Amino acid sequence: MAKKSASKDTVGTVKVTLVRSPIGTMERHRQCLVGLGLRRMHQTVELQDTPSVRGIINKVSYMLQVEG
Repeated sequence: MAKKSASKDTVGTVKVTLVRSPIGTMERHRQCLVGLGLRRMHQTVELQDTPSVRGIINKVSYMLQVEG
């Protein structure tokens, strides 16, 4: 029997929406939003559910709405 490798299908995804403006926030928090691919208000991106992405989401969770 072959081992099942961790592929994109098994990782899962998470939808993230920017619901609060980054104006007036710390520079590192704005950089986290760029890393997530969020540029404007109410923009939604679908990302792989990995520990590194979850860490970024946790850091700026007060500006985001997370689904999935």
